[in-house]
Amino acid sequence: MQTTSKRITLVLLTLMLCVSGSMVTYAQTNSDALHNAQQQLQEKSRLVEQKEQEKQSVNKEIQNIQQELESLYSEITKNKDEMTKTQAKIDETNKLIEAKKEEIVVLEDKMLGRQDIMKKRAVAMQQNSNVNLIVNLFFESDSISDFIQRASAASTLMDADKDILTAQKADLKQIEKDKEEIDRQERVLEEGQEALAAQQTVLDQNMQKRQQSLTVMQEKYTQIAQQVALAEQEKAGIEGQMKDIQAKISMEQAAAKARTASAAPASSSQNNIGVAIKGKEMYVTATAYTPFDGGTITAAGYDIAANPNMKLIAVDPSVIPMGSKVWVEGYGVAVAGDTGGAIKGHKIDVLMPTKAAAYAWGRKTVKITILE
Repeated sequence: MQTTSKRITLVLLTLMLCVSGSMVTYAQTNSDALHNAQQQLQEKSRLVEQKEQEKQSVNKEIQNIQQELESLYSEITKNKDEMTKTQAKIDETNKLIEAKKEEIVVLEDKMLGRQDIMKKRAVAMQQNSNVNLIVNLFFESDSISDFIQRASAASTLMDADKDILTAQKADLKQIEKDKEEIDRQERVLEEGQEALAAQQTVLDQNMQKRQQSLTVMQEKYTQIAQQVALAEQEKAGIEGQMKDIQAKISMEQAAAKARTASAAPASSSQNNIGVAIKGKEMYVTATAYTPFDGGTITAAGYDIAANPNMKLIAVDPSVIPMGSKVWVEGYGVAVAGDTGGAIKGHKIDVLMPTKAAAYAWGRKTVKITILE
Protein backbone atom coordinates (compact mmCIF):
# COMPACT_ATOMS: atom_id res chain seq x y z
CA MET A 1 0.00 0.00 0.00
CA GLN A 2 2.74 2.43 0.97
CA THR A 3 4.77 1.51 -2.15
CA THR A 4 1.77 2.21 -4.38
CA SER A 5 1.21 5.54 -2.63
CA LYS A 6 4.83 6.51 -3.09
CA ARG A 7 4.64 5.66 -6.78
CA ILE A 8 1.49 7.74 -7.18
CA THR A 9 3.18 10.62 -5.38
CA LEU A 10 6.26 10.35 -7.60
CA VAL A 11 4.15 10.33 -10.75
CA LEU A 12 2.15 13.34 -9.60
CA LEU A 13 5.30 15.25 -8.67
CA THR A 14 6.82 14.43 -12.07
CA LEU A 15 3.68 15.66 -13.82
CA MET A 16 3.70 18.85 -11.77
CA LEU A 17 7.36 19.45 -12.65
CA CYS A 18 6.64 18.89 -16.34
CA VAL A 19 3.66 21.23 -16.24
CA SER A 20 5.69 23.79 -14.31
CA GLY A 21 8.53 23.47 -16.83
CA SER A 22 6.11 23.90 -19.70
CA MET A 23 4.59 26.89 -17.98
CA VAL A 24 8.02 28.42 -17.41
CA THR A 25 8.98 27.77 -21.04
CA TYR A 26 5.69 29.18 -22.29
CA ALA A 27 6.00 32.19 -19.98
CA GLN A 28 9.62 32.72 -21.14
CA THR A 29 8.50 32.51 -24.76
CA ASN A 30 5.81 35.11 -24.17
CA SER A 31 8.29 37.27 -22.26
CA ASP A 32 10.79 37.07 -25.13
CA ALA A 33 8.06 37.87 -27.63
CA LEU A 34 6.99 40.86 -25.54
CA HIS A 35 10.60 42.06 -25.29
CA ASN A 36 11.07 41.74 -29.05
CA ALA A 37 7.81 43.58 -29.66
CA GLN A 38 8.94 46.38 -27.34
CA GLN A 39 12.22 46.69 -29.23
CA GLN A 40 10.38 46.77 -32.56
CA LEU A 41 8.01 49.38 -31.18
CA GLN A 42 10.93 51.55 -30.07
CA GLU A 43 12.55 51.23 -33.50
CA LYS A 44 9.28 52.13 -35.25
CA SER A 45 8.79 55.07 -32.88
CA ARG A 46 12.30 56.33 -33.68
CA LEU A 47 11.62 55.82 -37.40
CA VAL A 48 8.35 57.75 -37.18
CA GLU A 49 10.07 60.57 -35.32
CA GLN A 50 12.91 60.65 -37.87
CA LYS A 51 10.49 60.70 -40.80
CA GLU A 52 8.43 63.44 -39.15
CA GLN A 53 11.59 65.55 -38.83
CA GLU A 54 12.44 64.86 -42.48
CA LYS A 55 8.91 65.82 -43.48
CA GLN A 56 9.15 69.10 -41.56
CA SER A 57 12.53 69.84 -43.15
CA VAL A 58 11.21 69.14 -46.66
CA ASN A 59 8.10 71.23 -45.96
CA LYS A 60 10.31 74.12 -44.87
CA GLU A 61 12.36 73.75 -48.07
CA ILE A 62 9.14 73.79 -50.10
CA GLN A 63 8.08 77.01 -48.36
CA ASN A 64 11.48 78.59 -49.14
CA ILE A 65 11.20 77.59 -52.81
CA GLN A 66 7.68 78.98 -52.98
CA GLN A 67 8.94 82.28 -51.53
CA GLU A 68 11.73 82.33 -54.13
CA LEU A 69 9.19 81.64 -56.86
CA GLU A 70 7.03 84.51 -55.65
CA SER A 71 10.10 86.78 -55.72
CA LEU A 72 10.91 85.59 -59.24
CA TYR A 73 7.31 86.18 -60.33
CA SER A 74 7.63 89.72 -58.99
CA GLU A 75 10.94 90.27 -60.83
CA ILE A 76 9.54 88.83 -64.05
CA THR A 77 6.46 91.05 -63.81
CA LYS A 78 8.66 94.09 -63.15
CA ASN A 79 10.97 93.19 -66.05
CA LYS A 80 8.03 92.71 -68.39
CA ASP A 81 6.71 96.12 -67.35
CA GLU A 82 10.12 97.62 -68.14
CA MET A 83 10.13 95.85 -71.50
CA THR A 84 6.66 97.22 -72.22
CA LYS A 85 7.81 100.74 -71.33
CA THR A 86 10.93 100.34 -73.43
CA GLN A 87 8.86 99.06 -76.33
CA ALA A 88 6.63 102.12 -75.97
CA LYS A 89 9.75 104.32 -76.09
CA ILE A 90 10.95 102.42 -79.13
CA ASP A 91 7.60 102.94 -80.83
CA GLU A 92 7.67 106.66 -79.98
CA THR A 93 11.26 106.99 -81.13
CA ASN A 94 10.43 105.18 -84.34
CA LYS A 95 7.71 107.76 -84.94
CA LEU A 96 10.26 110.54 -84.39
CA ILE A 97 12.72 108.75 -86.64
CA GLU A 98 10.08 108.48 -89.33
CA ALA A 99 9.37 112.21 -88.96
CA LYS A 100 13.11 112.95 -89.23
CA LYS A 101 13.31 110.80 -92.29
CA GLU A 102 10.43 112.73 -93.84
CA GLU A 103 12.19 116.02 -92.97
CA ILE A 104 15.35 114.67 -94.61
CA VAL A 105 13.35 113.82 -97.74
CA VAL A 106 11.97 117.38 -97.84
CA LEU A 107 15.47 118.84 -97.44
CA GLU A 108 16.80 116.49 -100.07
CA ASP A 109 14.04 117.66 -102.46
CA LYS A 110 14.90 121.30 -101.72
CA MET A 111 18.54 120.60 -102.33
CA LEU A 112 17.67 118.87 -105.57
CA GLY A 113 15.70 121.95 -106.69
CA ARG A 114 18.53 124.23 -105.73
CA GLN A 115 20.99 122.05 -107.56
CA ASP A 116 18.90 122.45 -110.75
CA ILE A 117 18.82 126.22 -110.36
CA MET A 118 22.50 126.33 -109.57
CA LYS A 119 23.24 124.15 -112.58
CA LYS A 120 21.38 126.50 -114.93
CA ARG A 121 23.07 129.57 -113.49
CA ALA A 122 26.45 127.95 -113.64
CA VAL A 123 25.91 127.31 -117.34
CA ALA A 124 24.90 130.94 -117.83
CA MET A 125 27.92 132.17 -115.94
CA GLN A 126 30.20 130.02 -118.08
CA GLN A 127 28.73 131.50 -121.25
CA ASN A 128 29.05 135.10 -120.04
CA SER A 129 31.89 136.46 -118.02
CA ASN A 130 31.24 139.20 -115.51
CA VAL A 131 32.76 141.87 -117.84
CA ASN A 132 30.62 140.75 -120.80
CA LEU A 133 27.61 140.72 -118.50
CA ILE A 134 28.21 144.35 -117.47
CA VAL A 135 28.86 145.40 -121.08
CA ASN A 136 25.68 143.70 -122.22
CA LEU A 137 23.73 145.34 -119.45
CA PHE A 138 25.14 148.78 -120.44
CA PHE A 139 24.44 148.52 -124.16
CA GLU A 140 21.08 146.87 -123.74
CA SER A 141 19.84 149.49 -121.27
CA ASP A 142 17.61 152.25 -122.58
CA SER A 143 18.89 154.71 -120.05
CA ILE A 144 21.19 155.10 -117.13
CA SER A 145 18.31 154.45 -114.81
CA ASP A 146 17.52 151.21 -116.63
CA PHE A 147 21.21 150.29 -116.46
CA ILE A 148 21.28 150.80 -112.70
CA GLN A 149 18.14 148.69 -112.25
CA ARG A 150 19.60 145.90 -114.41
CA ALA A 151 22.91 145.99 -112.55
CA SER A 152 21.11 145.89 -109.18
CA ALA A 153 19.06 142.87 -110.28
CA ALA A 154 22.16 141.01 -111.44
CA SER A 155 23.88 141.72 -108.12
CA THR A 156 20.81 140.42 -106.28
CA LEU A 157 20.84 137.23 -108.32
CA MET A 158 24.51 136.68 -107.57
CA ASP A 159 23.88 137.22 -103.87
CA ALA A 160 20.96 134.79 -104.05
CA ASP A 161 23.24 132.20 -105.50
CA LYS A 162 25.52 132.66 -102.52
CA ASP A 163 22.55 132.24 -100.11
CA ILE A 164 21.46 129.09 -101.92
CA LEU A 165 24.92 127.63 -101.53
CA THR A 166 25.01 128.56 -97.85
CA ALA A 167 21.53 127.00 -97.23
CA GLN A 168 22.54 123.93 -99.18
CA LYS A 169 25.57 123.43 -96.97
CA ALA A 170 23.51 123.97 -93.81
CA ASP A 171 20.84 121.47 -94.92
CA LEU A 172 23.46 118.89 -95.74
CA LYS A 173 25.01 119.35 -92.32
CA GLN A 174 21.59 119.05 -90.63
CA ILE A 175 20.80 115.89 -92.59
CA GLU A 176 24.04 114.27 -91.46
CA LYS A 177 23.37 115.34 -87.86
CA ASP A 178 19.84 113.94 -87.97
CA LYS A 179 21.09 110.66 -89.37
CA GLU A 180 23.67 110.36 -86.59
CA GLU A 181 21.00 111.07 -83.94
CA ILE A 182 18.69 108.47 -85.46
CA ASP A 183 21.47 105.88 -85.45
CA ARG A 184 22.36 106.73 -81.83
CA GLN A 185 18.79 106.43 -80.56
CA GLU A 186 18.27 103.19 -82.45
CA ARG A 187 21.42 101.71 -80.87
CA VAL A 188 20.38 102.82 -77.35
CA LEU A 189 16.94 101.35 -77.69
CA GLU A 190 18.19 98.12 -79.23
CA GLU A 191 20.77 97.70 -76.47
CA GLY A 192 18.14 98.34 -73.81
CA GLN A 193 15.73 95.89 -75.38
CA GLU A 194 18.46 93.26 -75.72
CA ALA A 195 19.48 93.73 -72.07
CA LEU A 196 15.88 93.33 -70.91
CA ALA A 197 15.42 90.28 -73.15
CA ALA A 198 18.58 88.70 -71.73
CA GLN A 199 17.39 89.42 -68.19
CA GLN A 200 14.02 87.89 -69.01
CA THR A 201 15.75 84.76 -70.31
CA VAL A 202 17.73 84.42 -67.07
CA LEU A 203 14.58 84.92 -64.99
CA ASP A 204 12.70 82.32 -67.03
CA GLN A 205 15.55 79.83 -66.58
CA ASN A 206 15.66 80.44 -62.83
CA MET A 207 11.89 80.08 -62.67
CA GLN A 208 12.04 76.76 -64.52
CA LYS A 209 14.80 75.44 -62.23
CA ARG A 210 12.94 76.43 -59.06
CA GLN A 211 9.73 74.90 -60.37
CA GLN A 212 11.62 71.65 -61.05
CA SER A 213 13.09 71.80 -57.53
CA LEU A 214 9.62 72.40 -56.12
CA THR A 215 8.26 69.37 -58.00
CA VAL A 216 11.11 67.19 -56.68
CA MET A 217 10.59 68.37 -53.10
CA GLN A 218 6.83 67.86 -53.31
CA GLU A 219 7.38 64.29 -54.55
CA LYS A 220 9.87 63.71 -51.72
CA TYR A 221 7.36 65.10 -49.21
CA THR A 222 4.70 62.72 -50.55
CA GLN A 223 7.07 59.74 -50.25
CA ILE A 224 8.03 60.64 -46.68
CA ALA A 225 4.37 61.11 -45.76
CA GLN A 226 3.62 57.64 -47.14
CA GLN A 227 6.56 56.20 -45.18
CA VAL A 228 5.30 57.88 -42.01
CA ALA A 229 1.81 56.46 -42.56
CA LEU A 230 3.26 52.97 -43.15
CA ALA A 231 5.46 53.23 -40.05
CA GLU A 232 2.48 54.40 -37.99
CA GLN A 233 0.47 51.45 -39.29
CA GLU A 234 3.27 49.01 -38.41
CA LYS A 235 3.63 50.67 -35.03
CA ALA A 236 -0.08 50.19 -34.37
CA GLY A 237 0.25 46.53 -35.41
CA ILE A 238 3.14 46.01 -32.98
CA GLU A 239 1.17 47.68 -30.19
CA GLY A 240 -1.70 45.31 -30.94
CA GLN A 241 0.69 42.34 -30.77
CA MET A 242 2.01 43.60 -27.43
CA LYS A 243 -1.53 43.81 -26.08
CA ASP A 244 -2.20 40.24 -27.22
CA ILE A 245 1.04 39.01 -25.65
CA GLN A 246 0.33 40.85 -22.41
CA ALA A 247 -3.18 39.37 -22.38
CA LYS A 248 -1.71 35.87 -22.88
CA ILE A 249 0.78 36.47 -20.08
CA SER A 250 -2.01 37.67 -17.79
CA MET A 251 -4.13 34.64 -18.69
CA GLU A 252 -1.18 32.33 -18.14
CA GLN A 253 -0.44 33.93 -14.77
CA ALA A 254 -4.08 33.52 -13.76
CA ALA A 255 -4.03 29.90 -14.95
CA ALA A 256 -0.81 29.29 -13.03
CA LYS A 257 -2.38 30.65 -9.87
CA ALA A 258 -5.38 28.43 -10.43
CA ARG A 259 -3.15 25.39 -10.97
CA THR A 260 -1.19 26.23 -7.84
CA ALA A 261 -4.37 26.56 -5.83
CA SER A 262 -5.72 23.25 -7.16
CA ALA A 263 -2.41 21.47 -6.73
CA ALA A 264 -1.92 22.55 -3.13
CA PRO A 265 -4.55 20.26 -1.58
CA ALA A 266 -3.47 17.38 -3.79
CA SER A 267 0.10 17.84 -2.68
CA SER A 268 -1.03 17.92 0.89
CA SER A 269 -3.07 14.81 0.41
CA GLN A 270 -0.23 13.00 -1.28
CA ASN A 271 2.02 13.93 1.60
CA ASN A 272 -0.53 12.33 3.82
CA ILE A 273 -0.45 9.31 1.57
CA GLY A 274 3.28 9.21 1.74
CA VAL A 275 3.17 9.22 5.48
CA ALA A 276 0.12 7.12 6.31
CA ILE A 277 -3.60 6.95 5.56
CA LYS A 278 -5.63 5.76 8.48
CA GLY A 279 -9.36 5.46 8.62
CA LYS A 280 -12.32 3.53 7.35
CA GLU A 281 -11.79 2.25 3.81
CA MET A 282 -14.48 1.37 1.22
CA TYR A 283 -15.05 1.30 -2.53
CA VAL A 284 -17.62 3.59 -4.09
CA THR A 285 -18.90 4.63 -7.52
CA ALA A 286 -17.63 8.14 -8.27
CA THR A 287 -19.02 10.62 -10.80
CA ALA A 288 -18.13 14.31 -11.27
CA TYR A 289 -19.97 17.63 -11.35
CA THR A 290 -19.10 21.34 -11.68
CA PRO A 291 -20.26 24.62 -10.13
CA PHE A 292 -22.21 25.22 -13.38
CA ASP A 293 -24.46 22.18 -13.03
CA GLY A 294 -26.79 23.61 -10.40
CA GLY A 295 -26.65 25.65 -7.23
CA THR A 296 -23.37 27.24 -6.25
CA ILE A 297 -23.81 26.93 -2.48
CA THR A 298 -23.39 23.38 -1.20
CA ALA A 299 -25.36 21.67 1.55
CA ALA A 300 -22.56 22.44 3.98
CA GLY A 301 -22.49 26.14 2.93
CA TYR A 302 -19.42 26.15 0.63
CA ASP A 303 -19.47 28.62 -2.31
CA ILE A 304 -18.12 26.41 -5.09
CA ALA A 305 -18.62 29.15 -7.73
CA ALA A 306 -16.11 31.31 -5.90
CA ASN A 307 -13.82 28.30 -5.23
CA PRO A 308 -14.19 25.97 -8.24
CA ASN A 309 -10.79 24.37 -7.61
CA MET A 310 -11.42 23.28 -4.06
CA LYS A 311 -11.51 19.53 -3.24
CA LEU A 312 -15.10 18.68 -2.31
CA ILE A 313 -17.34 15.67 -2.73
CA ALA A 314 -21.09 15.11 -2.48
CA VAL A 315 -21.98 12.11 -0.29
CA ASP A 316 -24.78 10.18 1.31
CA PRO A 317 -24.54 11.40 4.95
CA SER A 318 -25.75 8.01 6.18
CA VAL A 319 -22.61 6.43 4.68
CA ILE A 320 -20.07 9.25 4.89
CA PRO A 321 -20.59 11.88 7.61
CA MET A 322 -20.95 15.50 6.42
CA GLY A 323 -17.84 17.59 7.11
CA SER A 324 -15.50 14.62 7.29
CA LYS A 325 -12.14 14.48 5.48
CA VAL A 326 -12.09 11.78 2.81
CA TRP A 327 -9.16 10.57 0.70
CA VAL A 328 -10.39 9.68 -2.80
CA GLU A 329 -8.22 7.58 -5.10
CA GLY A 330 -7.11 9.70 -8.11
CA TYR A 331 -8.59 12.85 -6.60
CA GLY A 332 -6.89 13.47 -3.26
CA VAL A 333 -8.11 14.59 0.14
CA ALA A 334 -11.51 16.26 -0.02
CA VAL A 335 -14.19 17.46 2.35
CA ALA A 336 -17.60 15.86 2.39
CA GLY A 337 -19.49 19.13 1.91
CA ASP A 338 -22.46 18.44 -0.33
CA THR A 339 -25.32 16.04 -0.96
CA GLY A 340 -27.44 15.14 -3.96
CA GLY A 341 -30.70 13.45 -4.85
CA ALA A 342 -28.89 10.78 -6.92
CA ILE A 343 -26.13 10.25 -4.33
CA LYS A 344 -27.40 7.29 -2.30
CA GLY A 345 -25.42 4.54 -0.61
CA HIS A 346 -21.87 3.98 -1.81
CA LYS A 347 -21.85 6.77 -4.37
CA ILE A 348 -19.97 10.09 -4.41
CA ASP A 349 -19.80 13.07 -6.77
CA VAL A 350 -16.38 14.83 -7.00
CA LEU A 351 -16.21 18.59 -7.73
CA MET A 352 -14.33 19.57 -10.91
CA PRO A 353 -13.54 23.19 -11.99
CA THR A 354 -14.59 22.69 -15.61
CA LYS A 355 -16.98 20.57 -17.66
CA ALA A 356 -14.03 19.21 -19.63
CA ALA A 357 -12.45 17.92 -16.43
CA ALA A 358 -15.79 16.42 -15.35
CA TYR A 359 -16.18 14.63 -18.68
CA ALA A 360 -12.62 13.38 -18.41
CA TRP A 361 -13.38 11.92 -14.99
CA GLY A 362 -16.50 10.16 -16.20
CA ARG A 363 -17.80 7.36 -13.97
CA LYS A 364 -15.42 5.05 -12.13
CA THR A 365 -15.09 2.84 -9.07
CA VAL A 366 -12.50 4.15 -6.64
CA LYS A 367 -11.19 3.41 -3.21
CA ILE A 368 -11.84 5.99 -0.50
CA THR A 369 -10.72 6.38 3.09
CA ILE A 370 -12.69 8.33 5.69
CA LEU A 371 -9.81 9.86 7.56
CA GLU A 372 -9.66 9.72 11.33
